[in-house]
Amino acid sequence: MSNSTIVIRKIEPTDNKPIEAVIRACFHEFKIPLEGTAYSDSETPRMYESYQKDNEVYYVVECNGEVLGGGGIKPLKDFDGTVCEIQKMYFSPAVRGKGYGRQLFEKCMQSAKSLGYKQCYLESASQLKAAIHIYESYGFRYLDKALGNTGHYSCGVWMIKNL
Repeated sequence: MSNSTIVIRKIEPTDNKPIEAVIRACFHEFKIPLEGTAYSDSETPRMYESYQKDNEVYYVVECNGEVLGGGGIKPLKDFDGTVCEIQKMYFSPAVRGKGYGRQLFEKCMQSAKSLGYKQCYLESASQLKAAIHIYESYGFRYLDKALGNTGHYSCGVWMIKNL
């Protein structure tokens, strides 16, 4: 990938199938439950359509025209309007460990601030140790229980950060 062109950009309609494939592959790779997670969300096959309101955004990581990851923010469902959730941040093995996850994460955090959110919440699976390490390094703190109503009852890690 040294001669590759990596771009982080807003999702487009043609990105639905490739980002869905990246997301679903991570669940199998890390042996994360399929039910009660992003795997079974109705949004996952239609990511572009799911992030079109003014207070939400989804980005993809593209390398030479191939979508290899993504992540976004939305208001936390059934919760105070000043709290967003970082959502569906998954990456293909081809881009892991190269700093693109941090770049995308920072872009999401900046977007959350510019959209006026005061806090950022996330849910994760304990299997995603590298992702959790990134969240910790950015000052996210652990919560004892889930906030809002994401429907992700199989996620056992809940974190929040003031923006």
